[in-house]
Amino acid sequence: MSILLDEILGVDIGGTNIKIGKIVNGKVLQKCKIPVNRDDLEQVTLDNLYKGLKGLMTDSVQAIGIGVPAVVDIESGTIFDVQNIPSWTNVALKNLVEEKFNVPVYINNDANCFAIGEKQFGKLREFKNCVALSLGTGMGMGIIIDEKLYNGVLCGAGEIGMVPYLDGILEHYTGSFFFEREYNSSALSLYNEALEGKENALKVFKEYGTHLAEAIKIILYMYAPEAIILGGSISNSFQFFEESLKTGLASFAYQKQIENLKIQTSDLVDSPILGAAALCL
Repeated sequence: MSILLDEILGVDIGGTNIKIGKIVNGKVLQKCKIPVNRDDLEQVTLDNLYKGLKGLMTDSVQAIGIGVPAVVDIESGTIFDVQNIPSWTNVALKNLVEEKFNVPVYINNDANCFAIGEKQFGKLREFKNCVALSLGTGMGMGIIIDEKLYNGVLCGAGEIGMVPYLDGILEHYTGSFFFEREYNSSALSLYNEALEGKENALKVFKEYGTHLAEAIKIILYMYAPEAIILGGSISNSFQFFEESLKTGLASFAYQKQIENLKIQTSDLVDSPILGAAALCL
């Protein structure tokens, strides 16, 4: 059961780091970062997590929220097949952390945390039905319906990146895979080149916008949201693909819906940590 809390620990478990923050009244006041070694045994990574939590834990902390790039059984708090942590194939993380620190623990996947974080603290606060798209290595999606996070079975709702598209799946063209596969470069390198006005980089992002438009049209047909918030590292390049994205949406069948649709980029600082903390609210 969700409750109003003043002090929470938010945890973002990534492939290279575990980031933990202490959130007081919606603001991150303290942070720590623990490196993740993908070759470590399950218990080693757990011990590193415990160490980080212990460093920020006080008697006034009332709950812990944890976001993971994995399939999650929300009821039991068990996580399966965590990306980039091969040893975490079946971990009863909720029970383990609750037993260790004696506070309620809430767990969800990272895309859902992004959505609920934006709904609680960011630009999605004013919308009842909305979607958050995380554009990074792949493409993750969190869905808010009637003010509430929609999880589906084992947090499986919103895996739009797995939809077949062209010669692969959508996230091959809407995540960092696109820049690596098609142009043998990184999104960051091309972003820096686009900032310098280099024609090739600008062309690549224009093409990227057309692919992302196809993904968003699918989202519109399925959920008809009021707003879509873009996050993740690639969203920093929005200025370079915004125009081609809007051009791609011109073929959407219900243009009245497009007239009222808000597509924005996230400006939340420490978004993954805040998103994990928002699970507790």
